[in-house]
Amino acid sequence: MTALIATDLDRTMIYSRGAMELAVTESDVAERPGDEDLLCVEVYDGKPLSYVTSAAEAMLRRLTASAVVVPTTTRTVAQFQRIDLPGAPWRYAITTNGGNILVDGVPDARWRSGVDIAMADGGASLVEVGAELSRRIDDGWVRSSRVADELFSYLVVDLDAMPAGFVEEWNDWCADRGWGVSRQGRKIYTMPDAVCKSRAVAEVRARLVDDGVLEPEAPVLAAGDGALDASMLSAADAAIRPRHGELETLDWQHPTLSVTGSSGIAAGEEILRWFADRVARGAGTTAVGSLL
Repeated sequence: MTALIATDLDRTMIYSRGAMELAVTESDVAERPGDEDLLCVEVYDGKPLSYVTSAAEAMLRRLTASAVVVPTTTRTVAQFQRIDLPGAPWRYAITTNGGNILVDGVPDARWRSGVDIAMADGGASLVEVGAELSRRIDDGWVRSSRVADELFSYLVVDLDAMPAGFVEEWNDWCADRGWGVSRQGRKIYTMPDAVCKSRAVAEVRARLVDDGVLEPEAPVLAAGDGALDASMLSAADAAIRPRHGELETLDWQHPTLSVTGSSGIAAGEEILRWFADRVARGAGTTAVGSLL
């Protein structure tokens, strides 16, 4: 295989109805697909939840024939397994922000044990962080609070009711204890530094090289839209982010980063074209910058 492609899923590769509307230009609005051009890839509680376009489906299937595609998501194992992503089955997938590596759909116990040890050595425990977080939140603005695979926690909040400065103040407390905070839409993640997508991608790459699936010089290409993707994007040989999401709000840049010209679900297609172009041309050899 010519390259390893590590791609975030939500709002990068797959889109809810709401995320499809992340259009910032008139051309994005004009190109918004009709229902006949959408493929549902996730159903939850009997309702369709996430989609790709029919063009993206075809491109993703072709891409998996020429490169190693590794879905890389902050979703839990169970949340990831709800998705029927074109190109499956996956030899490797990364879930829980790098806390779990799935091998043929099964969490790798050796990897998870190493993550647990790193968390124990890296700062405050999940229990300690959870107890402090519970003292800072209330039902007036927090709609739900969950723990993801015993690795990190996240809140679903009412942004209009959330106290001003909460994310910044909570991050200040966490940063001194080996944790970080990231807001993506209505979700606020509290994440240990030891749980990181880039480390999991490096592990998968090393295994693929050892197995002879990848050549040692094969590049890593990556895509993602949130701050939790930043380390993965910066560690890749070349990366791309959509023109929406947390990294767009932060105007996050990197020397090896490209940015789509489109936003919303159209950016998903553009990211796949970007991947396919670099795989076809040997990857990582084109100039970086916005794809206009």
